[in-house]
Amino acid sequence: MKNERIDWFMFAIAASLAVFGTMMVYSASAMIAHRETGGESQFTYFFKQAGFTAAGLLLMLAFSRIDHRRYNNVWVVGVALVATVTLLSAVFAFPEINGAQRWIRFGSFSLQPSEMAKIALPIFLAWFLTKNQEKIGEIRATMLPAAAVFALLGGLVIMEPDLGTALVLGAIFAAIYFTAGARLLHVAALGVAVLPILVGVLVFAPWRMRRLTAFVDPCNPENAADAGYQVCQSLYAIGSGGILGEGFAKGQQKLFYLPYPYSDFIFSVVGEELGLVGTLGIVIAFGMLLWRGAKAAFNAPDRFGTLLGVGLITGIVVQALFNISVVTSLLPAKGIPLPFISYGGSSVLVTLAAVGILLNISKGSDISDPPSRTPLKGRKGRRGQR
Repeated sequence: MKNERIDWFMFAIAASLAVFGTMMVYSASAMIAHRETGGESQFTYFFKQAGFTAAGLLLMLAFSRIDHRRYNNVWVVGVALVATVTLLSAVFAFPEINGAQRWIRFGSFSLQPSEMAKIALPIFLAWFLTKNQEKIGEIRATMLPAAAVFALLGGLVIMEPDLGTALVLGAIFAAIYFTAGARLLHVAALGVAVLPILVGVLVFAPWRMRRLTAFVDPCNPENAADAGYQVCQSLYAIGSGGILGEGFAKGQQKLFYLPYPYSDFIFSVVGEELGLVGTLGIVIAFGMLLWRGAKAAFNAPDRFGTLLGVGLITGIVVQALFNISVVTSLLPAKGIPLPFISYGGSSVLVTLAAVGILLNISKGSDISDPPSRTPLKGRKGRRGQR
């Protein structure tokens, strides 16, 4: 039995998070915008984010109407990969911003290509592993080619540097590869192979080592003024919010104490102004989005849709988990936005586009199929051959 309607509940969750994010961007950025414009306006970031959100919602609707099976095409996959790699390489021709080269800028227009990788990688892996479903787990046939594309995208992202997004890409790769039928042992082996690279990235980047050591006690007087400053101010903000918060737009830590309150640390502003109720609301919303996204993926009418859906929902939820873990000091500090909510056009547009693809997958879902049947065909086939 085919489901002919998109999942409007998933649509409502994504749209609500994006609209809520726009309001929180205003609260977090009003005084910063007021200072930057010499007192002329406090709506600079708000108007931009509102425009991004409106465009993103339209983009989500547009992608929800495009049959996801159209992406299961070598030309589409090739264009997506070539465009993403080209743009990821192009960022190094532009000046650094805050010590990183993550953006392509032309006047007031800017683009962050690493966001595009979060869609390009799932599309490639879903296509490649569907095409080679009988060879899942074979080193030369599937593991090395898939890992090579992941290494290319992840390597370019790390060079920007952007370790947080590279880790999200790693989570997407692991989730899709395992869902396609690979053994957990093979996925773990790839993780072990990547471990020396991660160690090298930490060792040869002194600021990352300082963040790692400050993670143990960020509010220690030595760390609070340096590597632990961001996290320490974030904890002050969340702690002062209590259960109900201090009220919308009434937070104090965003007033030039908390760095990037409208971007990487916007969850801290939510905690201070809306309290435990507000932060739990966000966590629950992402939990429901995971539920609907996973349901759409595992009930997809085709193997490609299952793998693509798993990759897209994994990227969104893992990134949210990373951001929330950083601002609550559960993970060492790294710059990564909170999906839907943090300020930034590239993040909002790409995330809502990804939800649009998930919505189309949900539209074609076969609700009579057992959730695990499609992605495990390759695994069962291999066991039968032994």
